Amino acid sequence: MARERKFSTNDLFAAVKHILIQHGYEGFTFSLLSERLEVSRGAIYKYYQNKENLITDFMVREMQLFIADLQKIEEQTGFESQFDFLLDIIFKKKEVHQLIGVAQHILASPNEEIYENKEKLKKIPLEMYQSLQGFIRLGKIEGKVKPHLPDSLLLGMILQTIAIPNHFRIPEAEWVGSIKEIISQGMFTKS
Repeated sequence: MARERKFSTNDLFAAVKHILIQHGYEGFTFSLLSERLEVSRGAIYKYYQNKENLITDFMVREMQLFIADLQKIEEQTGFESQFDFLLDIIFKKKEVHQLIGVAQHILASPNEEIYENKEKLKKIPLEMYQSLQGFIRLGKIEGKVKPHLPDSLLLGMILQTIAIPNHFRIPEAEWVGSIKEIISQGMFTKS
């Protein structure tokens, strides 16, 4: 009898992420996962009974890591530096946007076994916004952001820039630079 190949939680979650990005929630199967990890499906079932349990554990961890990355914005000095950092991290971690779509499938699930993780996932958008409140406040204090604009609208617009499709395949650096310019200076010429 052959010994079962071992895998770490990091290996498991890296494989889950790859499959979710490649195939989406509906296309995710333990068969694909076992192939990717080069283990039997039974080896995975020892830890997770179904894909919802596995994916919710993965999603909670992935989103917590993203929020931890976002919180590093406080290490940047000045609003403009924080603004550059925020857009850079959003585009560096662009798969998070895709994964948020996966979270919507999970939140719609009636599976009671994943209730705790569903509750954590529901709170994550608020945590993201709360972790960036200081960034918006700083922009208003420094006079870089119009004080009458709602914080949540500003954050929503910045965070959703990742969802803008780049149909013409503009090089990444130019694309991100253009988004930064539009957000910070607007799209109208000064005349």
